[in-house]
Amino acid sequence: MTDTSEPHIAITEHDIAANGLRIHYLEAGAGEPLLLLHGGMASTSAAWAGHGWGWIDHLPAFARHFRVIAPHTRAHGATRNDDTPMSYPLLADDWAAFIAALELEKPLVCGFSDGAISGAMLAIRHPGVARALVNIAGYDVFNPQAHGFMRLRKRMGGRPDATEADPDYFASRSSDQEWFQRMVRDVDEAQGVGAWRSLLRDIFPMWTRPMEYTIADWATITVPTLVMVGDRDYYCTSEEGVTAYRTLPDGELCILPHLYHEITPRVCDVALDFLLRHR
Repeated sequence: MTDTSEPHIAITEHDIAANGLRIHYLEAGAGEPLLLLHGGMASTSAAWAGHGWGWIDHLPAFARHFRVIAPHTRAHGATRNDDTPMSYPLLADDWAAFIAALELEKPLVCGFSDGAISGAMLAIRHPGVARALVNIAGYDVFNPQAHGFMRLRKRMGGRPDATEADPDYFASRSSDQEWFQRMVRDVDEAQGVGAWRSLLRDIFPMWTRPMEYTIADWATITVPTLVMVGDRDYYCTSEEGVTAYRTLPDGELCILPHLYHEITPRVCDVALDFLLRHR
């Protein structure tokens, strides 16, 4: 199992200009670069320690082998949005500009949920930038009929046909959940009181409307790619994971039993095995 208690590995924080943003990122370890991309409405910050949506507890395990670089997505954590409408293609362009700004040569990319989606988009829109990909539960939105679109419209906007986020409604349904309190603390401490409301409004279109890219576009991802999902994931089904895997020219598939939509030491073990084989 991965060892997440390695205090001798220093984690530093930085900012860099890329694609019109000041992107905040954490860095740890040395060697070949590895981008760790977090999920939506989370970040790689201390606010997510001990939570299944965060990479922060697992950074040391990856940093034993790689130069780990963990950026905060625009509008998340300590990276502000610039009022540009959010989309997964835009996030992919952010990461391409981020990689160029840091002068990284073919980094490995490992993403969870939204981070996995934007990682796949990076490989589609910017061929040759990444060396290999780990996609952890990040393929549902490539299905225009994904059930998550309506589910999230109702949860974030209050109605199945909502066209924009309703932060008050969302808070009334979420305020008793630990992840909601973490999200508010994470964003508001970094960007100012009430910033979580802007995050919700920014992310709503991306989470509730199909985009122009589909799983068919995964046929253009030529780098080695691992698709990983839990058999109990409530967004990414195992069946769609098999379809995504079979579409890839150079793919691997791992379906983990008794796993929901989360990052666990077991997930990190599988990801590390793949990444070490593709250094």
